[in-house]
Amino acid sequence: MTDMIELAEKVGDALKSKKLLLSVAESCTGGGICYQLTEIAGSSEWFDCGFVPYSNSAKTEMLNIPASLIAQHGAVSEEIAAAMAEGALANSEAHVAISTTGIAGPGGAVPGKPVGTVCFGWRVGGITHTERKVFSGDRHAVREQTVAHSLNKLLRYVEEI
Repeated sequence: MTDMIELAEKVGDALKSKKLLLSVAESCTGGGICYQLTEIAGSSEWFDCGFVPYSNSAKTEMLNIPASLIAQHGAVSEEIAAAMAEGALANSEAHVAISTTGIAGPGGAVPGKPVGTVCFGWRVGGITHTERKVFSGDRHAVREQTVAHSLNKLLRYVEEI
C-alpha cells in the first residue's frame, strides 16, 4: 500500500505543478482510485470529484452516456471508457479525467471479455486516450492493478503536457 500512496503523491504533485484539477469516473474499482488520491493530505488542491456509476443506468444519468452507446459496445469497452472520462469532465470543474470500467470477477465474464478485462479512459490536454487490459488474479487483485495502472498512465500523460 505504501507504493500506492507514493504513486498517488506523485500524481498529485504533477497535477498541482500544472495547476490541473482531476475528476474520476470509476465503475469496476468502486471508488478505489478516489480513495487512494484523497488519502493524500491537501488533495483538494488538485482533486475535484469522483463518480462511481456502477450500473449502466447510472452511467447514463451521471455521465450523460447514451444508452444506445452502451447497448452497441457493452459497458466494458474502450468506447464507454472514453465516454466516461469525457462525461466526468463535462460534469465537473476538472481539467483532466480518469475512467475505468471492467469485469473484476469472480463472475461476469462474457465471450471476448474474460474476468480481469478492464477498459480505461484518460482525458488529458484535450485528448482522450483509451486502453484495454486483462489482469490476472482475484477480484481484489484485479481492482488493485486497475487503480495502479490508471494512476501510472495518468502521471505519464500529465507529465507530457
